[in-house]
Amino acid sequence: MSWNPRVERIAPFRVMSLLELAQAREAAGHDVIHLEVGEPDFPTPEPVIEAGRAALSAGHTRYTPAAGLPALREAIAGHYAEHFGAAVDPRRILVTPGASGALLLASQLLAGPGDRVLMADPNYPCNRHFMALAGAEVDAVPVGPASGWQLDAGLIESHWDDATRLAMLATPSNPTGHMLDRTQLMAVAESVAARGGHLLVDEIYQGLCYDLEPLSVASLTPDAFVVNSFSKYFGMTGWRLGWLLAPEPAVEPLARLAQNVFLAASTPAQHAALAVFTPECRGILETRRHELGRRRDALLAGLARLGLAPALPPQGAFYLWLDISHYSDDSEAFCQALLEEENVAITPGTDFALHGGEHHVRIAFTTGEARLEEAVSRLERFLARR
Repeated sequence: MSWNPRVERIAPFRVMSLLELAQAREAAGHDVIHLEVGEPDFPTPEPVIEAGRAALSAGHTRYTPAAGLPALREAIAGHYAEHFGAAVDPRRILVTPGASGALLLASQLLAGPGDRVLMADPNYPCNRHFMALAGAEVDAVPVGPASGWQLDAGLIESHWDDATRLAMLATPSNPTGHMLDRTQLMAVAESVAARGGHLLVDEIYQGLCYDLEPLSVASLTPDAFVVNSFSKYFGMTGWRLGWLLAPEPAVEPLARLAQNVFLAASTPAQHAALAVFTPECRGILETRRHELGRRRDALLAGLARLGLAPALPPQGAFYLWLDISHYSDDSEAFCQALLEEENVAITPGTDFALHGGEHHVRIAFTTGEARLEEAVSRLERFLARR
């Protein structure tokens, strides 16, 4: 049998194999500490659950328009106005099945055979895989502390060529948790515009910021494409709901794509998501953000004792990107051994980085401080044997 050759360019997501192994060890009675998957241990906020129940009871189970429930698009636009000072027409917002649905729409609109796409390396692997499925070539630009682990304007200028059509960045980023500030993000937008290209910004972790104020590129330019999600800050991972904010001329072709690709996002989930913008829910979410900040600080302190804390602490998201080159040049083997010997599950850097991934791991501080401290103790024992 033969398949579309583009599928062969899609690498497996190694963390899922590791999660399967971790769950098998748990089922066998081992006490596994899960620091591998990007999903905090908080449940969906109760106001959202109640809104979902109410939607089902009211019979809100029929299709919405392809671009989403009008009330939800208006609420998202209000969110941009209230928190980022950005005047966004609700018609520019398309509600999607997860942020992955938004990325699918954007990649199909913006990239195709012969096009080149700039993005940072390391990066969330699905970002480059969606572009590959569209037939584009990804130029994964190695980044590090010098650029704050981000694709900045200088790197865009030096790597842009005649075939480059799109630059994609994430702030805060996965796996490093680093952000671009307002000046840096404006410089990126101006650099891309000067070259006649498109800018796509992943803002999935936007609300989870600890050292810098949350920022949206929507407050700087109406020409950027913005991917966001109800999963991370809003705590609705399993509801599978996100959105794409697009420039006005792109809305009609994106709506046509949405009609054909997924018809509409989940109707009960859209009604439930209206609750995230209420003051009651906002209070819950901000309490959780502060808790994640404390977890970050506790984990950084523990890793500092082991000489493993990153030189640049993450400013957002809920990940640490650690250099393990002193102990291993095979991050996959390192993570498997740590799981088997100490029952701590973390993610190999090869999932995220084409350059240097074998020397890095990602740790998600998605469990409580006591469990993080226990994970550091187990990691210390593991490293002592090396």
